[in-house]
Amino acid sequence: MAAFSFTRDKINEAALRTQLFDPVAGGYASFEGWVRNHNEGLAVRHLEYEAFEPLAIKEGERIIAEAVKRFGIEHAACVHRIGDLAIGEMAVWVGVSARHRGEAFAACRYIIDEVKHRVPIWKKEHYENGDSGWVNCERCAAPAPANAYDVTPAHTHRHDHHGGDAHGHDHHDHHGGDAHGHDHHDHHGDNALKHGHHDHRGHDHHGEDARTHGRDERRRDDPRRDDQPTGSVGSNHIPTLRASIPTLRAATALAATHARVGLPIPDYSRQMALKEVGAAGQAKLRASRVLVIGCGGLGVPVISYLAGAGIGRLGLVDSDRLEPSNLHRQTMYALADVGELKAELAADRVHALNPDVDVRTYVLRLDAIKAPELISQYDLVIDCTDNFATKFLLNDYCVQLNRPVIFASVYQYEGQLQIVRPGSACLRCVWPEATRDGIVGNCSEAGVLGPVPGVFGGLQAFEAMKLLLDLPGQLKDELLVLDLLTLSTSRVRTRRATSCPEHAVKRAASAQTGSAITRVGSELRVGAGSSARGSPLGASGETTADAPIELSFDTLDHAYDAGFDIVDIREPRELQEIPTPSSQSRNIPLAQLLYGQPPFTPSRKTLLVCATGRRSLAATQELRERGLSDIYSLRGGVNGLQTRLLT
Repeated sequence: MAAFSFTRDKINEAALRTQLFDPVAGGYASFEGWVRNHNEGLAVRHLEYEAFEPLAIKEGERIIAEAVKRFGIEHAACVHRIGDLAIGEMAVWVGVSARHRGEAFAACRYIIDEVKHRVPIWKKEHYENGDSGWVNCERCAAPAPANAYDVTPAHTHRHDHHGGDAHGHDHHDHHGGDAHGHDHHDHHGDNALKHGHHDHRGHDHHGEDARTHGRDERRRDDPRRDDQPTGSVGSNHIPTLRASIPTLRAATALAATHARVGLPIPDYSRQMALKEVGAAGQAKLRASRVLVIGCGGLGVPVISYLAGAGIGRLGLVDSDRLEPSNLHRQTMYALADVGELKAELAADRVHALNPDVDVRTYVLRLDAIKAPELISQYDLVIDCTDNFATKFLLNDYCVQLNRPVIFASVYQYEGQLQIVRPGSACLRCVWPEATRDGIVGNCSEAGVLGPVPGVFGGLQAFEAMKLLLDLPGQLKDELLVLDLLTLSTSRVRTRRATSCPEHAVKRAASAQTGSAITRVGSELRVGAGSSARGSPLGASGETTADAPIELSFDTLDHAYDAGFDIVDIREPRELQEIPTPSSQSRNIPLAQLLYGQPPFTPSRKTLLVCATGRRSLAATQELRERGLSDIYSLRGGVNGLQTRLLT
């Protein structure tokens, strides 16, 4: 049997217990967690669980292996339900068989506690008057007592099949002291690269091309040359000391320049006072070239700290313009800057903070054509984006070009940090397929407090300096998950797949040639008085192989008249703010649409609607992969409809 598994069916504990039977085992212990009918004073009607299975199963298997090694047990297994569960149903089962009952008890407790704290699982409670939304279950998990896993020495001297229990069966419930209720708060979830989890700034680094700005006017009297050796960022010292001698001379020349024109001289004395930094370390920083993708909530602290530290060259990639809603977390900018390009605003701030830094701005959306050219010019890449497509694009090209890349993502009050470097596990080792953008809400959809991306951007900047200065304690082959509400941290080990780096290199090559680029069908626009005749939708309404995935309508009533059911997948909170502009629509929130019970089964052509068209497109792609071909997405969402009505 599998050591750790998920199931959408009811758990058959009797069959599972039989599979753990071993003639040498005198002790057996199991844990059952059930769905209870209340939580924090609210009546619970039913409960949903979902998990990021590729990562969750790997972590669950590690937990079982640890228990076997630590307690010397014979066999162990854990099964967790996902999907929709009724009150009283078993949500999780752990079973352990061992030679003695003490080891079985302790191992059983250890497994369920570690599953609660380490395995990425989410839950949604459904109440009489609403639901909790998808919640990271780890947040409510209490730590185990210090002596929770102690094994009584006497257990090593006698077998448990004597006296009263011929089979050594001890069935007990360790779960929060509640023998009859499954405490369904206690399972860890990291939003990762469902993860996402991401600085959800509303950035999208894919799409139309924009300009590239070299901004040479920012590099004042810089004696460095573009062909100056900078070393290579990898597992060794970064960059080499060979680059330090000319860089120190360059710093001296810059100081003389500042003195001549009466400008203050950048002072790095506080960090150079650290014995791990000193003059040689400062020279390494000055010789380094760092590419930052995204100038939003994560990018602002990264850019600020690296510029202040005296990084030699900073490349800034972003095509977005500043919006008022950005300012609570993107504190580098001012209200008067709204409407300006973030990359250029950030470059101005860097120049004001430290004129020594050579700033290169790239006002563009990163794609498979531009990515390799940009990445190859830098020693280190820092991902500060909020979308999975860009993260995996950076992963593939950084692996191909042997460049380290520091990833971070945030979701509401939590986030995660991971470094992919030459020879380490990459994103595709953990998540072979990228999660579709739109499945996990960004900042505008899920909400965020400003300090959250600030903390994770600061961590990215610090990890960058540790890497560049070759400091100890670098994050290696693990995913750091931090919950800022509880200040709890988890480290999830990542292992390099046997197919690495080939799987990333192949994706990069195929993306560049265009063979892996998903091409969306031509847009079908239906307005007042228009007809679908001659369009990819035939007269009968049946789809053809060339049917588009995104459609445009002047109003949703026109879509209904054209034969479409209208399904708004926004959350109830969003509907209260902006109701669906049609009396013919129904609301099915995204998570319920994709993971609800019973599964979504449309009776005719269905048009999915969200705020901007991003989530509805991701949901449409997901449902089409499940075989539902008559699903479409409204291009531009409700916001697009309002814009068209105003123009």
